[in-house]
Amino acid sequence: MNILLTGGAGFIATHTCVELISAGHDVVIVDNYVNSQPEAVRRVEELTGRTIPHYEADVCDRAAMDRIFSEHAIDAVIHFAGLKAVGESVAQPLRYYRNNLDSALTLCETMAAHGVKRLVFSSSATVYGVPDEVPLREDMFCKGCTNPYGWTKYMIEKILMGVAQADPSWSVVLLRYFNPVGAHESGRIGENPNGLPNNLMPFITKVAAGQLPHLNVFGDDYNTHDGTGVRDYIHVVDLARGHVDACAYAAGHSGCEIINLGTGVGYSVLDMVQAFERVNGVKVPYVIGPRRPGDVDACFADPAKAKRLLGWEAKKTLEDMCRDAWRWQCMNPNGYTT
Repeated sequence: MNILLTGGAGFIATHTCVELISAGHDVVIVDNYVNSQPEAVRRVEELTGRTIPHYEADVCDRAAMDRIFSEHAIDAVIHFAGLKAVGESVAQPLRYYRNNLDSALTLCETMAAHGVKRLVFSSSATVYGVPDEVPLREDMFCKGCTNPYGWTKYMIEKILMGVAQADPSWSVVLLRYFNPVGAHESGRIGENPNGLPNNLMPFITKVAAGQLPHLNVFGDDYNTHDGTGVRDYIHVVDLARGHVDACAYAAGHSGCEIINLGTGVGYSVLDMVQAFERVNGVKVPYVIGPRRPGDVDACFADPAKAKRLLGWEAKKTLEDMCRDAWRWQCMNPNGYTT
């Protein structure tokens, strides 16, 4: 298949691009580089030995999207594009709703106009809100998101469900990610956050590298084995493979499916710190601070549906996640900026 990746220069998208090409697919990338860099695409080309058609454009720009679909015979789309920082979404809700909803609507309208009806959407476990129980299953009632970023994912899911219901020829897969970490084993592509990291692993690696003084651990009084929050961390390469399998599924089915991509195993913040120190032989100083509003005790997936429908399951270990994240940090202390 020839697959368009919106936001294709991002962390998860670049790893997915490598896995898609490895599986025999062709890819086209569109990205406005608001939170990514063209160097990431160049390195994917280096890793795969392929020249990848890529466009600097905004998915909200209908004319630009029409041009891409006119110039390439697109079979399916993976929609990664969107603003994604939880804290920033609280501070700038209108920007998040406008960008994330507009991009999804423009993409769907463009796809429909060009007769492309296979779509894999990059959703999030944030749509579950504050859960009553874990592990989280796809059939659970979503009680309400805790931030505008999560609400945009939830709303886009509802839009795509409506599209598939109204036109049964559409095939939509909504992938609810848990916590992607790690990097490609080559150390050539990885997570490259702008400014202060929002996620745990890049914060750990920057502290270990001496770029930040310490890790802030938000709360040690949760109802968990060590008092710190428990989450489902999944290696980004496993997550990328899940997209390859979702594209194959979408090619043979119609309608809309919601699928968790997680390991089904929860690790606490301190579990992650201790594993990183053990695997890489470096210290990660941390300071315990107060809880953040909206954080829950534990959140991890029931991944059974992914195995049943896609034949997918996570294979990388916690040690792999820690080792690959540190290799990326050491080889790229300034990310993609040389």
